[in-house]
Amino acid sequence: MSNDMRIILAGFGGQGLLFGGKVIAYTGLLENREVSWLPSYGPEMRGGTANCSVTLSDEPIGSPLITDPTALIIMNQPSLDKFEDAIVPGGIVVIDSALTNNAPARTDINAFMIPATSAAEEAGLAGLANIVCVGKLWAETKFCERETLDAAIRKAVPPRKAALIEKNLEALKLGMEL
Repeated sequence: MSNDMRIILAGFGGQGLLFGGKVIAYTGLLENREVSWLPSYGPEMRGGTANCSVTLSDEPIGSPLITDPTALIIMNQPSLDKFEDAIVPGGIVVIDSALTNNAPARTDINAFMIPATSAAEEAGLAGLANIVCVGKLWAETKFCERETLDAAIRKAVPPRKAALIEKNLEALKLGMEL
């Protein structure tokens, strides 16, 4: 398990990127790690690109701003164009191939193109492509213990939406298998 994860989740507003980031952040809290979660609001919320930065560390975090991510979750082409150059060599990129036209041009990163949106819809989990991508990121990086990830879903889903917990857990598992 790597000590320091600097993750940017990016895509269109409304794809649940801030929620996906919150799930990852909760894993850090549940494991008593240092955590920062920084959503990017603004004009992005009206259909442009939205993003969220999450840092998980064993050391105090100096700034919630991430300029050199170790991992990316990318859910549209504009976000890939925007963040591809920022990721550190050897970094992990999970890309929703259902919504992006191109794979990354870089050869010094580990890119995983998964059809998260279409796979989620086919599995009856429409709207949970974000969590499918979180599952894939976990499968490739093991950023927390497996049980912690399920506990983080249970914590992140608000009580009024408790009925969605099982679907979110299914979406995680789907992502891990893609």
